[in-house]
Amino acid sequence: MDQRLRAYGAELLGTAWMVAVGTGSVALGASLLGISLAFGTAVTVAILVFRGASGAHINPAVSAAFAVTGHLPHRELPGYVLAQAAGAVLGSGAVFIVLGPAELAPTVVATGVSLSTAVAIEIGITAALMASILAVVMWRGDSTPIVALFVGATVALLAFFFGPLTGASMNPARTFGPNLLAGAGGLVMYTLATTAGALAVGGLARWRWGSAA
Repeated sequence: MDQRLRAYGAELLGTAWMVAVGTGSVALGASLLGISLAFGTAVTVAILVFRGASGAHINPAVSAAFAVTGHLPHRELPGYVLAQAAGAVLGSGAVFIVLGPAELAPTVVATGVSLSTAVAIEIGITAALMASILAVVMWRGDSTPIVALFVGATVALLAFFFGPLTGASMNPARTFGPNLLAGAGGLVMYTLATTAGALAVGGLARWRWGSAA
């Protein structure tokens, strides 16, 4: 199989897995801790299984930042994003089939949280996630288990503290699938804010250390 198609397939399946497990935990009524651990564990498993094939970005914002830093060839970015979007719909579709349309767990801003605050939070936590990814890749890039555990733990920690405020998307795909199928709003805000956060860190890393290519 062509390496590029293998990578796109890995991104599709990894994103579908992450969305299905994470939003499924919300739909099943898990506690905040349970939901946070579900998302973190899903990310950890996806990295362990798919990193060798695609890098296991499972996040369009991360892929865009990796294109800036040189970790991902620019020509492959559209395929990654399309695969991740399709995977998000597939994962949400699985939740739809198993649990029904009322249980899609779209990403929403909590009552009392202003739009500007939500944007700032999503930019900040996505930047923190991207910084953690780049840090561990630079530190122990050859160790997939360490990368998986570190990134998964970061996702779980950020979801625990910021999930009650904005849903802690940190990932356009996590929001795209559930919100699209549920007919919920917020797609533009979550996509732009999370992508901006990741790109800011990617651009800073490129300026400070140069391209990884």
